Amino acid sequence: MRFNPKARLDTSRMRQGGSGRSGSAGGRGLPIPSGAVGRGGIGTLVVVVLLYVAAQALGLTGDDPGDAGASSSGLTDLSRYDGCTTGEDANSSLDCARVAIENSLSDYWAGAFGDLRGYRGTGSARFEPVTSLYTFSRSVDTGCGPADSSVGPFYCPSDASIYLDTTFFDDVLERQLGGPDGAFVEFYVIAHEYGHHISNLLGSMGLVTSQATGPQSQGVRLELQADCFAGMWAAHATRTRDADGQVLVEDVTKSDLDQALAAAAAVGDDRIEERTQGRVTPESWTHGSAEQRQAWFTRGFEGRGCDTFAARRV
Repeated sequence: MRFNPKARLDTSRMRQGGSGRSGSAGGRGLPIPSGAVGRGGIGTLVVVVLLYVAAQALGLTGDDPGDAGASSSGLTDLSRYDGCTTGEDANSSLDCARVAIENSLSDYWAGAFGDLRGYRGTGSARFEPVTSLYTFSRSVDTGCGPADSSVGPFYCPSDASIYLDTTFFDDVLERQLGGPDGAFVEFYVIAHEYGHHISNLLGSMGLVTSQATGPQSQGVRLELQADCFAGMWAAHATRTRDADGQVLVEDVTKSDLDQALAAAAAVGDDRIEERTQGRVTPESWTHGSAEQRQAWFTRGFEGRGCDTFAARRV
């Protein structure tokens, strides 16, 4: 992927934090369970969603997503993104490329969100960009409670923010899971987490009311919808623009798409189970198989619809 050198980058939603407090969530926060990859690590988001939905029903979360995030500690604005001003910076720095991807996703969904009318779970919500994209190290406090590096990248619906420990890609995805190496792997993951934000705005996230697992479960449908939304963005990334109307992304190559598909396969439940426990147990799946994840990313890229909750089978 190449970025337009003339494009201007907006760092207003980028945050950097690290070494936040560890321990149990307090107040209105929600605990994020952590654990080994495949058992609360990459598979954690479904648990977070279920806890969030349950807490909403009990009146334990605030009405304003920004409230929870405002009280998080261990999150600070540092200088990591201060030098990210143009697409040229994004071409030479992965940090700045991360900014460009967030900008591209926000611009794309600002225009495409209205096309999702009629999806199951659709309410009266209007599009709003993610509150923040946080990069952190070791541990962090969030609107959903404390998390550490074992959780992997995740979206917190309580503060409408994405949390990303950038060591995940080398330490976990590549070394532990045998996933691909390449910048677009991270871009795919960010687009997937942004997809959860879109599901949250649509109300699709609220359809996950059961802790049941398996290839056709509600949790798997939510994850596959995020993969599909990531594919939608990838297909249109070269049309996204900065605030001045300059194109942000110059190209998305076949190599980029191959990286995304390889990453989607590497975090398939069947692949993780094969590597971590030596056997595959479909009834325990929370994110979908490698085949499912690749298929729904491709479906989104080809513009064939992402309403996984309306599909007879996923």
